[in-house]
Amino acid sequence: MIPAAFEYHRPTDMAGVLSILEEHGDDARVMAGGHSLIPMMKLRMAEVPHLIDLQGVGGLSDIEIRDADIRIGAMVTQADIIDHTGLADAAPILREASLQIADPQVRYMGTVGGNVANGDPGNDMPGLMQCLDAQFTLIGPDGERTVPAREFYEAAYMTARADEEVLTSIIIPKSSGGYAYEKQKRKIGDYATAAAAVVLRKEGTACTEASIAMTNLSDTPVWSEAAAEALLLTEVDEVAIKAAMAAMLNDIDPSEDNRGPIAFKKHVAGVILRRAIERAWSRA
Repeated sequence: MIPAAFEYHRPTDMAGVLSILEEHGDDARVMAGGHSLIPMMKLRMAEVPHLIDLQGVGGLSDIEIRDADIRIGAMVTQADIIDHTGLADAAPILREASLQIADPQVRYMGTVGGNVANGDPGNDMPGLMQCLDAQFTLIGPDGERTVPAREFYEAAYMTARADEEVLTSIIIPKSSGGYAYEKQKRKIGDYATAAAAVVLRKEGTACTEASIAMTNLSDTPVWSEAAAEALLLTEVDEVAIKAAMAAMLNDIDPSEDNRGPIAFKKHVAGVILRRAIERAWSRA
């Protein structure tokens, strides 16, 4: 289909982006890679009288590995994540997750910023960023602010980002330990039926730190604090894993759709979480 008529803007700096957003208000939307917004415009599910392309804005495509954290610019693509050798060492779960997103064509254009900013509950990066306790940097007319990923998502396609704000970067604390990103989907390129991001840290034989987040099992990503707590100070044995699975199932709220009924989704969520915990623990 053909989208409704719109005016295309390609500013060269963030001041220009904010000026257009301020001038046109709700009629303006920013576009990063465009893999979510453009199809919605073509299907007339979204009308955007003023489309602001961020491709011409400098400084949004950098990856910085710093002493205590990692800064990823909003225009960094999934392919950039996969190909960055330093990032593969500093945060290998990012590469593991990126390799499971859609297909190579999408990964070459799809951006990390776009994936986390539009609030699609099926996207992979939001849950992963919650698992990693990331912070999102937003800039708007009143200046810059940061929002924790765990507080950013309010409902499907609704986030803490104001209409006149732009997400410019993601800050991820450095961490060590075991990790895993597991995903079940019907076919290449599909959204997850269920996905789990898990990070575990071991001291001796006990789990001393844990973080668990689930994807596409509610209208927002689900950071399951209760599931993580079920693993703490255990040897991540069968009893602990079952307790974590039960806690996670209490936190999610899947709905029936073409990926299956609710009971099936809950079953898949349990299987995927078990796999992720076991693999993360084997790497811890």
